[in-house]
Amino acid sequence: MEILGYIGALMIGLSLGLIGGGGSILTVPVLVYLIGLNPVISTAYSLFIVGLTSLVGSYKFYRNGLVSLKTALVFGLPSIVAVYTTRRYLVPAIPDNLFTIGDLVVTKNLMVMLLFAALMVFASISMIRKKKPNKAMDENADKEINLNYKKSSEKHPEPKFNYGGILAEGLVVGTLTGLVGAGGGFLIIPALVLFSKLDMKMAVGTSLLIIAAKSLLGFIGDIYNYEINWLFLAIFSVISIAGIFVGTFLSTRIPANKLQASFGWFVLVMGLYIFAKEIFFS
Repeated sequence: MEILGYIGALMIGLSLGLIGGGGSILTVPVLVYLIGLNPVISTAYSLFIVGLTSLVGSYKFYRNGLVSLKTALVFGLPSIVAVYTTRRYLVPAIPDNLFTIGDLVVTKNLMVMLLFAALMVFASISMIRKKKPNKAMDENADKEINLNYKKSSEKHPEPKFNYGGILAEGLVVGTLTGLVGAGGGFLIIPALVLFSKLDMKMAVGTSLLIIAAKSLLGFIGDIYNYEINWLFLAIFSVISIAGIFVGTFLSTRIPANKLQASFGWFVLVMGLYIFAKEIFFS
């Protein structure tokens, strides 16, 4: 199972390299079900792994001028504060046993896994749904999420901030990230398009940088609360990062929009599986 876990690490990087996101949604299930870690410590490790892989993934976007640093700062600050506060204070304060429903005892670990399963279901719907009003957008869909953008002379619109919306979204996404250890790219990208008026290419690159910053800085809160296995984290992260480069290479040969929908269905099945396993078979 541990070997399968490291294969899962490779798959996390592959998904990021192929479709520009989605890897973080696999990290906690891989750590819990394949590596055998406690769900709460898995969310902590996930922050580090997701943060590091997203940082590597964001570099290519930044090099090609597809990251808005100003937007990342405006959106990232409330998100970073929320995720750090959640990891440093809120998660340790949650009691081990929350409440009982009949014969079912809802523990902190169960709550984390059910919340994560719900996130997986919502994320899968976001990936499966296709918002393509015309054929031209369908033909260009792959280019919008492919990590191998070629730097062009096209001008991207300057961000126009809805500060109230950005603050609210940043706090919500940061708290959610802190609770379940997932990057929340499927929430961040629409928010950047809606509240900052970024185009899709710029939103994808900027979201990766935001995910990297809030995940890595949020992980600092866990260092005070848990004993960290740094060797394991290093090995798992290196394998995941290797997957990014393999995925980036393959992304020029495989239609990214079709992959995203297929990956969405896989995530949906995994989310429903976690619901069933944790409620009926744990």
